[in-house]
Amino acid sequence: MDFERAYDVVVAGAGVAGVAAALECARAGLRTALIEKTVLIGGLATTGLVNFYLPLCDGLGHQVIYGIAEELLHLSIKYGPGDVPEGWRHGTPTGPDHGRGWRFSTPFSPASFVLALDEALVDAGVRIWLDTLVCAPVMEGRELVGLEVENKSGRGRLLAATVIDATGDADVAYRAGAACVEADNWLSLWALQTSLARARAAAADPGGASLLDGVRLGGSATGEGHPEGEPKRHGTDGAQVSAFVLEGRRLMRDHYRMRQAAGEETNRHHLFPITLPAMAQFRTTRRIEGIETVRADDADVSLPTAVGVVPDWRRPGPVWEIPYGAIVPQGVQRLLVVGRCISADREAWEVTRVIPPAALAGQVAGVVTTLALRGDRLPADVPVHDIQAALLSKGMPVHRSDIMTF
Repeated sequence: MDFERAYDVVVAGAGVAGVAAALECARAGLRTALIEKTVLIGGLATTGLVNFYLPLCDGLGHQVIYGIAEELLHLSIKYGPGDVPEGWRHGTPTGPDHGRGWRFSTPFSPASFVLALDEALVDAGVRIWLDTLVCAPVMEGRELVGLEVENKSGRGRLLAATVIDATGDADVAYRAGAACVEADNWLSLWALQTSLARARAAAADPGGASLLDGVRLGGSATGEGHPEGEPKRHGTDGAQVSAFVLEGRRLMRDHYRMRQAAGEETNRHHLFPITLPAMAQFRTTRRIEGIETVRADDADVSLPTAVGVVPDWRRPGPVWEIPYGAIVPQGVQRLLVVGRCISADREAWEVTRVIPPAALAGQVAGVVTTLALRGDRLPADVPVHDIQAALLSKGMPVHRSDIMTF
């Protein structure tokens, strides 16, 4: 090994889940390392150009998610543009305000969000390892005690009392031997484009958010728009990842060939892409089988081990409680898993895979890690009522019944 470092906690993956976990741990005084394989913080939200911070509310006027998830929403627009709709508390499921655009949510510039995330992490004292690839778990029996990584300095080990897997694909958990489930994906591609027509319209806009012109191609989360004859692909197979990315860019070429050939207003001088995602935009790849699971049938159900509540970003009304065991993998100790790879099935996976629930799970993992280290115990052995009390003290609902009191 070319180097070795020791921390209290190592977080693998600097998407919003990893950022939330690292911020919570560092602010609690833990020696915290955050590993990111790219040079940009934010994951799919930034590198992946998924530049809409989905709702923190239930669509009926009630805020559901608080804490670092709410802080990150405001950081996403700190360096502009974007705003939370003033009337988000007045949306109704049948009225004109029920769409995501009228909920506690906002579009944002990916570049602006990166700058704000860098700032928050540095201010918190997180040791950030950019351009660093997680290569293998460091195991002692069934205990995960660190990660082998590689970067320009060579191959090294980052050791820790607790590891948090925020890779989005459960890469650490899977390689450490945890039970996992995989899913396939519809072909899709999100990118940002610009045009003279959009610029002219934006000139009359009091803000700049309308300049964020997204182009969305391929299949939706339910498959609408998926190219006929195109297979679904797995995000855990190297060849299929490459095919997913290349076929997505082929869709983009076809899109611009058609648009640019249509006339002067959309020719190549007037309409063109300005940035493409630097990572594969899979929705679901691999998740853990936790000691508990967020079940699709548990919408609006109260769970005794709940450590947070998440809304349905697709429609007003339903909320899911997240049981603590959903971030605890089976078969591996000293490991917590956050983000889109927590243990959630079917519709619940669709609800929990997005930005706000990912950030919530990250902060919960940070709270658990702090309690575990201070109590000299494994994360899985921290009493749930201690976790719940710590979260409530931070102003974070843990049950549906808490929402109306916050």
